Formats: sequence, C-alpha cells, structure tokens
Amino acid sequence: MRLHAVPAALLALGLAATSPAHAHDYKAGPLKIGHPWSRATPGGARVAAGYLTVTNTGTEPDRLTGGAIEAAGRGELHTMSMEGGVMKMAPLADGLAIPPGQTVTLAPSGHHLMFLDLTTPLKKGERVKGTLRFERAGTVPVEFAVESLAAKAPETRSEKGPEAHDHGGHDHGH
Repeated sequence: MRLHAVPAALLALGLAATSPAHAHDYKAGPLKIGHPWSRATPGGARVAAGYLTVTNTGTEPDRLTGGAIEAAGRGELHTMSMEGGVMKMAPLADGLAIPPGQTVTLAPSGHHLMFLDLTTPLKKGERVKGTLRFERAGTVPVEFAVESLAAKAPETRSEKGPEAHDHGGHDHGH
C-alpha cells in the first residue's frame, strides 16, 4: 500500500475549514468579524436578528451600514434602548461607528441586524449565507450560524461552555 504525502499547508487548510471558531471568523481589511449568528425562528416568523462582533485593528474609523441574509427580503441595522421602563427598538439610519482599536458587539438587547420578510424559517444548526456592508471595507460575505430559539449568545465548543459567553440582560425575543 502506497501512502501519499499531504503538504502541510493543505493539511492546515483542511483543518482550518473544519474548525468552528476559525471557519466562522472573517476579515475585511483592518476589520475582524467574529462569529455572526442568529436564532432559530418558529414557522411563520417574518423576522430574525443577526449578531456578531467587529474589531477595527486599523487607524481609521469604519461604519457598519447594514447587512442581509439570503432568507430575508431585506435587512436593517437596529438598536434597543430602555425608555421609561419600556424596551424600544429603532433603526440606526446612519449605521454604527467602528472606531479604530475598538470592538463593537451586536447582541440581543442591544445593537443588532434585523432581517425582515423571511422567506423560510431559520433552523438550529444551519448556516445562512449573508453579507455585511461597511462604509470603507465594502460588502463582506459571511455566514450566520443559527443557534437555538432561546440562545442569548452563540454556542461555543470550548471547555468553558456556552455560559462563558452569556451577556445576560433582557431578551427581546428575536
């Protein structure tokens, strides 16, 4: 039996492609995009939300201006706030600043992408193709990992478990 040598670079690429953490981080110039995710949606739901982190390692600011997924008719960037004990959601018409040297987090009960006019339910365990739009970095293709309907943060494969990434706070249900 003859064994074929696999170049180390190809082996490394193959392992990287199967690593959940590595395969789900993206880079666009000085921007590092970490683990885009969404929640599963019940049948008939017309909206979903998208969450992620963006770190600007550069010296110039950028701005997240929107995002989309293939399973939705349109996407908007939203923010959540508490006013008089009532949680309110509103679009961020001017986008979201990503200052140099800082990380911005889109998470439940805060800034998030809103995917409207869903054409199909999002199912736990699948990846949904999408894009993020930045003022400087342009359009960046990503995949949103779909977590459980009640997820407060993306599941992690680390020994710390999912609770290590639970941001807590009020859960607004999408």
